[in-house]
Amino acid sequence: MNNVLRPIGNRLQEVFAEQQHDRQRSTIATLDGVRACAILMVIVFHIDWINGNYEKLWDWRSNPLASSVAIAGGTGVTLFFVLSGFLLFLPYAKALLFTGRWPLARTFYVRRALRIMPGYYLSLLVLILLTAPWYLQAANLPRTALFLTFLMDSSSQTFRQINGPYWTLATEWQFYMILPLLALGVLLLVRRVRLERRLPAVACCLLGIIAGGLGVRFLGEYFQDHPAATFLLPRSVLNVVLFFAYGQTGKYTEDFAVGMLGALIYVYAQNQSPEHRFAHRLRRASLWLWGVGILILVFSAIWHFQANGPTPAWPFLDPIMSCFAWLSELLLAIGYGMCIVAILFGPRQLQRLFAWQPLRWIGLISYSLYIWHLPLLGLLQSRILPLLNLGNAPAYSPQFYLTYFLYWLWVLLVLLPFCTLTYIFIEKPGIRLGDRWRKAIEERRRARTLAKEQALAGTRKEVVTRICVEEKITPL
Repeated sequence: MNNVLRPIGNRLQEVFAEQQHDRQRSTIATLDGVRACAILMVIVFHIDWINGNYEKLWDWRSNPLASSVAIAGGTGVTLFFVLSGFLLFLPYAKALLFTGRWPLARTFYVRRALRIMPGYYLSLLVLILLTAPWYLQAANLPRTALFLTFLMDSSSQTFRQINGPYWTLATEWQFYMILPLLALGVLLLVRRVRLERRLPAVACCLLGIIAGGLGVRFLGEYFQDHPAATFLLPRSVLNVVLFFAYGQTGKYTEDFAVGMLGALIYVYAQNQSPEHRFAHRLRRASLWLWGVGILILVFSAIWHFQANGPTPAWPFLDPIMSCFAWLSELLLAIGYGMCIVAILFGPRQLQRLFAWQPLRWIGLISYSLYIWHLPLLGLLQSRILPLLNLGNAPAYSPQFYLTYFLYWLWVLLVLLPFCTLTYIFIEKPGIRLGDRWRKAIEERRRARTLAKEQALAGTRKEVVTRICVEEKITPL
């Protein structure tokens, strides 16, 4: 037994040592805590949804605000999208603002593939074999192919099937595919702009991407609600365009672009002196950004409850309900984006909260938690609770509160350890391989640059020597 547990213990020590090193190296580590908040919100949402808490724990008629908050955890997905846009755009923002070395697309794609695919394909195989074996039948292979190619969010037959959270992985993956192209497009637009004016120029480009995302969402909603409508193209061709450009609920480009805008602000401020006016104003305004961001998120929770709750509970929202389908995601992204910027430039007390080691550990394994939390919660609901006669406890009963406690005990004793192991043995090898690939590419890049410089220096020396010989001058 010790021989089995010792390697696991060693791996855990390595993970915690790396985390501590990251904490000492960079304040960006606070975003691990933000990522943990995102996954915890999603888990809370699914536990409340499975257990019916927004109906049982509070009477939504007398406590609509509590019910709004109870089902608002699903917006943690939006926070994941904003974080992805922020973190992945950082090297591009630096290159755009300060003419640094342009990130290599092949390195980006390989690292993203090694980060996402091992955990995803393993979970897909396990869940198909255990819960949905019909996807292996010949008649269902086209649907299976959508899961294998990260297009399961584009078809009603595969949307939120096998494992509910999978659709967001498809959205993330498709953003990974277009991010280098979006960044290159921004570069082509601003390359003639002087460096001192790059910040507003790039910001305008990102606002254009946000506007484009809103436009796609608006049109996608319209054509989805009007199956016979078309524009310029036959409806059959338009359906193919919508399949790739919109899917079932949109591609959330505006969410990612809000994160990219936050990355632009962060990179620009970090490369200025602490006394620079821009960075100084951000630090002074950080608590205001935090407060306004929280207010936006509370309003968004109320708006989502009005749209998705059992019965409308907020009459004052009726005039803007027609805008919900295409504006609600942007509003959420703005709220989360403001909070992220507030954390990065806020007081140390706020940063310490999100740099708390247990929270950062949850953020570290958040990808595994996101993939596995719903299947494992479903296992508890369908297999274990019925054995304890706790399958459908009435509201306000002792059994109801005991069931809710058991869900969180399950998270603590089963979900967290299981996802820690999948991170160590499935995710971490892919991450390390991607890092080695990146370092090897960078070393070859530096070697080529050095060889060119040496060749150029040698050529210059030969030219100088020849001129000196011709002019009968003694070289220095």
